[in-house]
Amino acid sequence: MRQSGASVSPVSLARLLTCYDRHLVEAALNLIVDLVIVNYRSYEELTRCLASLERARRRLGQITVVDHDSDHAAAAGITARFPWVELVQRASNEGFATGVNRGVACGRAEYLLLLNPDCVADGDAIDRLVAFAAARFDVAVVGPRILNPDGTVQGSARRFPGWSTFIAGRSSWLTRHFPGNPLSRWNLPALDETTAPVEVDWVSGACMLIRRKAFEWVDGMDEQFFLYWEDADLCRRLGQNGWRTMYLPTATIEHAGGRSSIHAYRESLAAFHASAFTLFRKHAGRSWQWLAPIVYLALRLRLRVLLHLNRHRLTSTTVAPNHFTHA
Repeated sequence: MRQSGASVSPVSLARLLTCYDRHLVEAALNLIVDLVIVNYRSYEELTRCLASLERARRRLGQITVVDHDSDHAAAAGITARFPWVELVQRASNEGFATGVNRGVACGRAEYLLLLNPDCVADGDAIDRLVAFAAARFDVAVVGPRILNPDGTVQGSARRFPGWSTFIAGRSSWLTRHFPGNPLSRWNLPALDETTAPVEVDWVSGACMLIRRKAFEWVDGMDEQFFLYWEDADLCRRLGQNGWRTMYLPTATIEHAGGRSSIHAYRESLAAFHASAFTLFRKHAGRSWQWLAPIVYLALRLRLRVLLHLNRHRLTSTTVAPNHFTHA
């Protein structure tokens, strides 16, 4: 007869539990992914996102939503419908990178899944991402194929920004009107109709699986980036430390895109260009720093043009100010 103070081996415990709930044991053995969502006034989209994960939640560990500029009533509705979500309410918008770091600190799983609130994902995509990363110990980041709601492919896997990004980047006129041109396809490997994994410079933070060990190795997201380009910076720093970033087109999710930015279009656009300049100053290298004033003026000019072309969308709200905000 076993003494009351004796320990029970994990194998024996698993066998005992299996007699009562095999699914419970299987779930416990597969909690290796923490999910982090940074939300900003996108409660309708967040509800759809979390609903799409209902069946997959047993294979997830900590599920954290960092809710910036939180609306208490809306947040309470999310908590009531999805009690398995840890909702971290923040009174102000602290920026995407800061939100990610805060959310990551809530869990301990081996892998992190960053997901935008306007994404729809399922367990199959998550399983494919994790299986791929688990078999390749030098891979820090894996990004899926990201589809628009109409089924077209987003340029989520990319080359690191260079001069060609100005004219053939994801949101450029050339790419939007002639996506099949060679320069856009070179900048955006995701536009190719391949099903084979591809090593890339970086993938979109709208959905990326990250190895926690690698994330912590480079001290997480750089909070200098309030919004945009923090994903490119993360992958660049990981690459500089010997880690690889991969694009896995056999895993697919849907992403509406830009849902949070519609609440503050001017500020979001300004943040995009401010972060692009931060990225240049951080990674261009000493021999190219003399171009900083030219890059700054080019980005300011681009911002002014876009603000003029989209003046019907302009509103104002409170976000972190930067030197591009009042362009």
